[in-house]
Amino acid sequence: MISIIAAIGKNNELGLNGDLVFHLKDDMKYFRETTLGHKVVMGRKTWESLPGKLKDRTNIVISRHDVEGADEHISDIESFITENQDTDEEIFIIGGGSIYAAFLPYAKNLYLTEVDSAANADVFFPDFDKSQYKKSIIKKGSENGIEYTFVKYTK
Repeated sequence: MISIIAAIGKNNELGLNGDLVFHLKDDMKYFRETTLGHKVVMGRKTWESLPGKLKDRTNIVISRHDVEGADEHISDIESFITENQDTDEEIFIIGGGSIYAAFLPYAKNLYLTEVDSAANADVFFPDFDKSQYKKSIIKKGSENGIEYTFVKYTK
């Protein structure tokens, strides 16, 4: 099963200049706990933005070229989706924007940290029809005056 996890702002902001626009400790903890022990799939730019390989997860990088240090490298998104969309194993898509857009139609779950703030961004989460999903609020929080909600959308 394909799932997506992301922290997004009021206007679907994700990143700016190769970095996240929101750095919330609770969100980082939630991301780690949710993805631990699973496969995580990301684009090359997301991979390069990480301080290193994500521990205790299978790191899969989508790129037309070989990627040093990744557990797996895939160049054909369509084949990966065909092979994995019906598996019982939860596979997390972790970015960036174009990777989210490619996988969104196939994702059963969207784990979104909805940040009640706007920010400058050059990468955005794709728009999606929320009426196609069941919305569950997992937790609300606040950090440094920024309100956020952990939400799970299930198709």
